[in-house]
Amino acid sequence: MSTITRDTVPAISVTNLSHAFKGHQALSQVTFCVMPQTLHGFVGPNGAGKTTTLKAICTLLKPNWGEVQVFGHSVRNDSVAVRRRIGFMPDHFSMYRQMTVFEYLDFFAAAYGLPVRQRDTVIHDVLTLTDMEGRRDDLISGLSRGMQQRVSLARVLVHDPDLLLLDEPASGLDPRARIELMEILRELRRMGKTVFISSHILSELAELCDSVTIIDRGQIKFSGPMDILLESPDERPLYNLKLATISETAMQRIKELPGVETVSEPEFATGRDYNIQLAPATSANEFLRQLLTLDLSITSFSQQRRHLNQAFMDLTTRGVRT
Repeated sequence: MSTITRDTVPAISVTNLSHAFKGHQALSQVTFCVMPQTLHGFVGPNGAGKTTTLKAICTLLKPNWGEVQVFGHSVRNDSVAVRRRIGFMPDHFSMYRQMTVFEYLDFFAAAYGLPVRQRDTVIHDVLTLTDMEGRRDDLISGLSRGMQQRVSLARVLVHDPDLLLLDEPASGLDPRARIELMEILRELRRMGKTVFISSHILSELAELCDSVTIIDRGQIKFSGPMDILLESPDERPLYNLKLATISETAMQRIKELPGVETVSEPEFATGRDYNIQLAPATSANEFLRQLLTLDLSITSFSQQRRHLNQAFMDLTTRGVRT
């Protein structure tokens, strides 16, 4: 499969997107962008507007107001060019269960206009990428949910799209299948693909994605790098110190350093872990320099990040939207 060069134009650019269904405002002035060759998470509560946004990006819905572009192509005015560059994997997908895996992929390769000579090579490539080459002659009806997800992803890849739009791709998968799927998505990014993932599995998105957009009640609450979202909003960030060996005096010695406000052991402490809170004006670099003078067996020192779950709860509202 081919790779693409880094594009200066956003892979997805959504500007003031608004849409209503029979008086129900699904989206209101939604604006965000996704840069090329990134893994971007798209999260929100049920009824937040995720599916409506995805359909607009995929050219399946013409919004009432606003603009959506995919690699600079307008979904309103140049939908054919958009469809050539995207691959969409919906949450609930139908498959031709009486076809073999190869027949299923060959059917879609033909629908995308790939010549016969090219199809065998393309199908081999996508099955190898999704680790399904050994099941190419199996009936889809006999595959597990996880394997069917892999075949569906292979189907999305047959025309070599630059942008993959995946709606709950890990839904219903067991832990091993989810881990393997996440690694496939990382490999696709390494190949130059842009991957846009709508998912409720926040812990996996936090590890997987470069950036994230949070939507709630049809409005964007955050859109940007994952690292920025997970930074502690507290003016006095909390740091975690890990030692290689137990030290009976470590806590007291750390407390005596300039700029230290509190030192505590986390829950289930082993005598090697400490949570340290510094005064707002204290430089972490300067504190670390002084910490090294204590001659402790330091394994790691890092600022604690908040979990994506906590950031999500802070930015979204309670209850189900009606």
